[in-house]
Amino acid sequence: MAVQNVDFTAADAPQRFVASLRETGFGVLRNHPISSDLVESIYRQWQAFFEGQDKHEFQFDPGRQDGYFPPSVSETAKGQSVKDLKEYYHVYPWGRIPDALAEDIMEYYRRAEALAATLLGWIEAETPPEVAERYREPLSRMIADSGQTLLRVLHYPPLSGDEVPGAVRAAAHEDINLITVLPASNEPGLEVKNREGEWLAVPCDPGQLIINVGDMLQEASGGYFPSTSHRVVNPSGPARFHSRLSLPLFLHPRPEVVLSERHTADSYLKERLRELGVI
Repeated sequence: MAVQNVDFTAADAPQRFVASLRETGFGVLRNHPISSDLVESIYRQWQAFFEGQDKHEFQFDPGRQDGYFPPSVSETAKGQSVKDLKEYYHVYPWGRIPDALAEDIMEYYRRAEALAATLLGWIEAETPPEVAERYREPLSRMIADSGQTLLRVLHYPPLSGDEVPGAVRAAAHEDINLITVLPASNEPGLEVKNREGEWLAVPCDPGQLIINVGDMLQEASGGYFPSTSHRVVNPSGPARFHSRLSLPLFLHPRPEVVLSERHTADSYLKERLRELGVI
């Protein structure tokens, strides 16, 4: 089964969307409630931010994990030896945000979080009863008042030609959280690995939303929903001189939420952050 492109307003949208997550770990939504004009405005604003020098005034706090992360401290994907070619900014409602950028980015955060709660409701409703028994509480309730849900504004700079050998914009990885909500980027490059081990390009059509399963949902469902490997490949040709921006919202449960006999949300998150080398 290929990743399904689902009309959010269709009567069978929940069934088709959840089937896609079950089979591929990914789903694509169109005609959804997130304004494409808002997303495009955010891309323009944050492109200017990353091109400027004010970003260094918002250097990340290692304890709080909010603020600006420069390329020198970018993540090294699990199993990789070189850092990804990116810089990014962590947005939390309680965190530091440049005043000129706060209004639109927080509006997007609120809209995307509300949509994610709806999608988690779809997932729970379409989960077989024997799997749903594993959920210690409703999935949408796990994220309520969490404070841990992270909006990452990602900037992949143009390639210079002198990158470290083997470095890519985002090496193959899985997300840590329950689900990720991602509007189409301003440039292509996202790929997902299918069950046959093939890398397939994810469409980058304006106005569409890409949703993927994270490790925490895989853990909570006993593996019923797969957290699928994905990556962002380096462009070639003229596209190598273009920046790429993306806005993933990583939906995290409250720290005390029990995912399984092995993990709470907090223990799982800390384990993965240590693996990534950011704590």
